[in-house]
Amino acid sequence: MSRSGDRARGGELIRRHFAAPTDFDRRRSDVWAVLGGLVVLAVCMLVVRNGDVGRLEKSVFRFVNGLPDAFRAPMWVFQIFGSLAFVALVALGVLMLRRWRLGFALVAAIPLKLACEWWVVKALVERERPAFTVADAIIRDVNTSPLGFPSGHAVFAFALAGLLAPYLRRRGVMVVYGLSVANSVARVYL
Repeated sequence: MSRSGDRARGGELIRRHFAAPTDFDRRRSDVWAVLGGLVVLAVCMLVVRNGDVGRLEKSVFRFVNGLPDAFRAPMWVFQIFGSLAFVALVALGVLMLRRWRLGFALVAAIPLKLACEWWVVKALVERERPAFTVADAIIRDVNTSPLGFPSGHAVFAFALAGLLAPYLRRRGVMVVYGLSVANSVARVYL
C-alpha cells in the first residue's frame, strides 16, 4: 500500500471519530433552539397578557431601574447591541467577510423580527411599557411609545447572538450571550 493511501485512510479515520457535527446535526439543534425560544415566548405572552404588573416583576424592575445614574453610560452602550442599526452593521461586516449564509440570515432577521413583533406578538398581547405601568419608573432617554412587550432590543440581541454563536468558539459564544443579557438589563435600567 502506498503512503498516500495510508494517509488518506488515516485522515478518514480521524474525520470519522473527531469530526465536527454535520449540517444535519446543526439544523436539528437549531430547530430545537427555535422551538425552545417559541415556548418561552408563549409562556411570557400568557404571563403578561392581562397587562397587570405583578409584585415580583415590579420589585425586579425597581431594583434594576433604580440603580444609580453612574450606570447610565455603560447601560446605554449595552443597549446598542440590540439596536436595528447594530444588527445591520454586523450583517454588513459579515457580508464583507464573504460569510454569505450568516450575512443573509442577519439581514433577513431584521424584517422577520419587525413583522413577527408588530403583526403577531404585539397584536396578540398589548403590554405597555413601564412608563405607563409602574408609577415611579425612571425614564432615561428611551422610546416611550406605549407598547413594550416584547423588547425589540432584547429580540435583536438574542437573535444576533443565536445567529453568531455557531461561528464562534466557546468564549465568543459566552460573550455574545452575555451582551444579550446585559442589553436586556440595560433596557430595564434605561
